[in-house]
Amino acid sequence: MERALVLGGGGVTGVAWEIGILAGLAEIGVDLTEADLVIGTSAGSIVGVDVRSAVGLAELYAVQMRPPGAGDIYAKMGLGVMAKYVRAMVFSRKPDVARVRVGAMALRARTESEDKRRRVIESRLPISEWPAGRLQITALDALTGDLTVFDAASGVRLLDAVGASCAVPGIWPPVTINGRRYIDGGIRSAANVDLAEGCGSVVVIAPLVSGFGAMASPVRQAAKLAELGSLRTRRVRAGSISGRGRQGGVVGELGPGAAGMQRAGPGGRSDPAQPGCGAAERLIRRRTRAAAARGSGAAAWTATASRAA
Repeated sequence: MERALVLGGGGVTGVAWEIGILAGLAEIGVDLTEADLVIGTSAGSIVGVDVRSAVGLAELYAVQMRPPGAGDIYAKMGLGVMAKYVRAMVFSRKPDVARVRVGAMALRARTESEDKRRRVIESRLPISEWPAGRLQITALDALTGDLTVFDAASGVRLLDAVGASCAVPGIWPPVTINGRRYIDGGIRSAANVDLAEGCGSVVVIAPLVSGFGAMASPVRQAAKLAELGSLRTRRVRAGSISGRGRQGGVVGELGPGAAGMQRAGPGGRSDPAQPGCGAAERLIRRRTRAAAARGSGAAAWTATASRAA
């Protein structure tokens, strides 16, 4: 059965938190970088590249623990931009209409240049070419609102794919690819968990687990995925990836939620990385022992290492 790792959005803070979770799990022997498929949305696209690079998780974690550089730039969403999101997302019952409205807002917004933003994204990636392992990166066509999934076969540069997935409307410029302009894949869903349909084992690490207006909720997507695959979904705010279904699949969700992300602070990269690592270490020890005792097969991917913990 194919194993999928789904990484959601959450800004620079979300990148640090996800790396902390992954590093904490790796320390006790649960290596999610072995996933057959990695799906990244927004900040999760950066972490997805990290996961697929040859850089070890310990080193990636150490990078997140460094103090922010003087030249680091963080997103600042003013009240005006937030009001535009509310109008587009909350007052639109149809998701496709909401996405078109957000895309139109993004195309009108005054932001820094694409070139300047591209250099920032480039500085955050450990590799410049698509990795050998399967990696899918989500973005939306700013004009139509349609979901686009970039991968190594799409003919699009890795840098542009990540830049598109991270192009928060109204904050960063849409990314031009082959004459089309693309925005943050998180406008459809903070994690786009449904793209993992058909996989036998799925782990979702999503800092933002709720939907917003017409935006699909990662929690509901994961529940639907579990229903379609006859799996069982277990949600733990800060921790576990255990839970074995009747067909041996696993759907886990990790996420501190919006409140937790706000407490971590925008740009405080070292703060969310430490709790992420600590939460992984504490909770995985309690829960994966039970998962390992209940079964094997696909569940062993998330539980085997805990037997020696």
